[in-house]
Amino acid sequence: MWELVQETVNYIKNKTNFTPEYGVILGSGLGNFTNDIKIEYTLPYAEIPNFPTSTVPGHKGALVFGTIGDKKVMAMQGRFHFYEGYDMKQVTFPVRVMKYLGISKLIVSNASGGVNSDYEVGSVVIIKDHINMFPEHPLHGKNDERFGPRFLNMNESYNKKMVQKAKAIALANGITVHDGVYLGLQGPTFETFAEYKMVKILGADCVGMSTVPEVIVARHMNIDCFGLSVITDMGDNEDSMEDVSHEEVLKAAAKAEPHVRQLIKELILQF
Repeated sequence: MWELVQETVNYIKNKTNFTPEYGVILGSGLGNFTNDIKIEYTLPYAEIPNFPTSTVPGHKGALVFGTIGDKKVMAMQGRFHFYEGYDMKQVTFPVRVMKYLGISKLIVSNASGGVNSDYEVGSVVIIKDHINMFPEHPLHGKNDERFGPRFLNMNESYNKKMVQKAKAIALANGITVHDGVYLGLQGPTFETFAEYKMVKILGADCVGMSTVPEVIVARHMNIDCFGLSVITDMGDNEDSMEDVSHEEVLKAAAKAEPHVRQLIKELILQF
């Protein structure tokens, strides 16, 4: 893994000569955030050595490098998922690469299903913690100390100062946000009503198919993390689940996207 990461990092450095401070991973329907970046370089995943390629509609599949104000940013237009057939080391490979390109902060966004009755479709949720229920762990196997420790303390998976700053930004801009616990499942099926009830019983507020592996690997390398979920469907009653589809998820994410973009942009500028 170490050699693969360094090979990819060297390729990207030679192509871009760019050292980002922030990494951003854009989830389903949220790819237009790159319009807020003054773009200097774009690299399609297919051209990057050792990179997987995204197979999900709504995920464009490119690394974008540029600036927001005076902050240097790299963004993933589309992520990789366990359900696509990749193993967890492939899913999280880009986060390893981001670290050695220079990032110290990672912002992740996703579309998720809500079980908290305070939420509705289109709600923006700041992730304060997560529950990992993926069947494979991204740190499974022999540990390479060059990346991080064997036993990782996940006490502050999501940086509390970044969470507080984002809430202050939301308040100042009249954006309604919630906070909540995100539970990660492998997908690709949307949850049954019984599974949604399980998610709620376990103490989560929303559920999705990403984010948790990337945050674990980021924390393994001491990167500060911030996460946002857009609630694209509700699992609090069976009637509301009838129309859930990937198309509906993308529509709901697109509706909330302006608020998500503003929050991420201002957080990068101010933190």
